[in-house]
Amino acid sequence: MKFIIQRDQLMESVQNVMKAISSRTTIPILTGMKIEANENGIKLTGSDSDISIESFIPKEEDGIEYVEQIEPGSIVLQAKYFPDIVKKLPQKTVEIESEGLQVTIRSGSAEFHLNGQDAEEYPQLPQLHTEDSFEIPTDLLKNLIKQTVFAVSAVETRPILTGVNMKLEDNYLNFVATDSHRLAARKIPLEVDTTNMTFSSVVIPGKSLNELNKILEDTQENIEISVTENQILFRTRHLYFLSRLLDGNYPETSRLIPEQSKTVVHSPTKELLQSIDRASLLAKESRNNVVRLSAKENNQLEISSNSPEVGNVMEEINVNSIEGEELKISFSAKYMMDALKAVENDQVRIEFTGAMRPFIIRPIDNDQILQLILPVRTY
Repeated sequence: MKFIIQRDQLMESVQNVMKAISSRTTIPILTGMKIEANENGIKLTGSDSDISIESFIPKEEDGIEYVEQIEPGSIVLQAKYFPDIVKKLPQKTVEIESEGLQVTIRSGSAEFHLNGQDAEEYPQLPQLHTEDSFEIPTDLLKNLIKQTVFAVSAVETRPILTGVNMKLEDNYLNFVATDSHRLAARKIPLEVDTTNMTFSSVVIPGKSLNELNKILEDTQENIEISVTENQILFRTRHLYFLSRLLDGNYPETSRLIPEQSKTVVHSPTKELLQSIDRASLLAKESRNNVVRLSAKENNQLEISSNSPEVGNVMEEINVNSIEGEELKISFSAKYMMDALKAVENDQVRIEFTGAMRPFIIRPIDNDQILQLILPVRTY
C-alpha cells in the first residue's frame, strides 16, 4: 500500500474516526485504526463494540486532488500514536507506505516507522442494506439531537433512559429523551412515505448521538438514516456512522404531558435564562441547585434562591404576560437553563398546572419543540 495525501484532510478524518476507538476494548485489534487505499481514495475505520465510524477521503473532488500515487492495500495502525504523528508532521502532504506489516510515514524531512497489524484480522463492519431508510437534512438532525440528548439519564440504573427514543408516527419523526425528572422532545414532519417501514420506535444511546453531532458538519445536504433490529446507520457522502441500539421498551412518555394548564407565562427567553442563571449562583451549594419562581402582579416574575449557609438572592423580571392562577413553584436551575437553551427562540411560553405538577416550556410559535420539568418539593 502506498499513497500521498493532504495532511489536513487526513487529520480531519483521523479525528472523526478516533471518536469510535476506545483503549478499553476487549478486542486488541480494535485499539487500532484501519487504513484502506483503493483507486477511489482512502478509507479510515474505527470501532468499539458500540459505535463504528468510517471516513472516506476521495482521490479528488470538485477539481481538488486530495490523494495521489495510490497503490491499493490496507493496514491497521496503533490509534495511540498515529493521530499525534499526523498532527505534528512538518509539511502539507504526507506519504504513507507499507511493506508487509511495517509502515513508513514521511513528511518533509521527518520519517516515522510504525509496526502495523494485519487488516484481514479487523472485524468486518455490517453493511446495512435495509428498506427502513429515510433522509433528512444534516443540520436538522443536528438540531434534533441538540434539543433532546442533554435530557438523557446519566445513571445506568435504567439503561433504556440513557438513550434517545426515535419514533416514526403519522409521517412525523419524533425524538424524546427523559431522565424521569425532565423530558425533552422535538418532532419534524417527514417528506417521505413511512407506511412501508417496519420500525416505529428505537432507542439510540445518548453517547452515540453526542459523538455523531460532533462529527457532522452544519450543512443542508441530506443524511441517510437506516435502521435494523439492533443497529442504526447514519450515512453521508463521506461518512458512515454505525451505532448499536439499546434493548428494551422506552416508557410511554406522552401521558406525562399535562393536557391543560392553570397558569401560562409568556416571557423573553434570554432575560429569563439570565435571571435563573444569576439565582443559581447561590443555589450551587444546596444539593440540587433549586430556584423558586413566583408570579406577581403587573406581569412580573420573582425569581429567588435561598441557601441558608451562603445567603439569598431575589430578582424581579418583566414578562410579556401572565394568565391564570397565582403561582409559586421550585425547580432545578440547571434543568430550566438547559430547557430554555434548547428552545432556540426569543420568546417562550411556559404552562404550569400547579406547584407540584410537571410544567411545559415551548417556543411561542412552534409546538414541535417541547421541554417538560418536574418541580422540586421545598419545605
